[in-house]
Amino acid sequence: MTTRRATTRRELLCDTVISVLAAEGGRGLTHRAVDRAAGVPQGTTKNYFPTRESLLRAAAGRMTDLHAEAVARLAATTPEDISPAEVAELYPALLRRAVADDPTQLLAMVELYLEAVRRPGVREALGRMVVANAEAGADLHRAAGLPSSARDAGLLDAYFLGVAVSLLALPGEALRATGLDDPYALGLGLFKAAVPAVARAGRPDGRAQAG
Repeated sequence: MTTRRATTRRELLCDTVISVLAAEGGRGLTHRAVDRAAGVPQGTTKNYFPTRESLLRAAAGRMTDLHAEAVARLAATTPEDISPAEVAELYPALLRRAVADDPTQLLAMVELYLEAVRRPGVREALGRMVVANAEAGADLHRAAGLPSSARDAGLLDAYFLGVAVSLLALPGEALRATGLDDPYALGLGLFKAAVPAVARAGRPDGRAQAG
């Protein structure tokens, strides 16, 4: 899933907040750091987002919008006869993209979770993001004929986040020792574990196993 380029200064600043969060962590997120990274005059970010919490909430909102746009594009190009197996194949690809191709969104998400523990305003914004993402995921699953709910998709997202962080943070020997060294199998396994029809059938294509 590709992300749309920012078309307004507000979107540019939100994208830059996400990038700074990912690169510098929560402690490195300041108005001045965002101004510098975005290439805008000093004080610009503070004019749009006066407090540090408003920066974090803006990042959560922007990530929600980007996810919704990506899911909408995917839905618009999804064949009407898409199978559960084809939906399942998306998750290894998403896992690879989140960890190996561009971990920016994943790292920013982790920082938002940490900030939300202590900041009620960020917690509310993060909650809205998680619910919106889960509802969009459930819509995609239902397009393939799966009786998926926001609860199922939310659980899948939570599994996905935990596995993705492990793949990004742990050394190779630890991943091998714990069976986390096959991202493709992990992506399929996450989908099977969270989506009820797939779990009951025992196969990602929704067909019952023989015997």
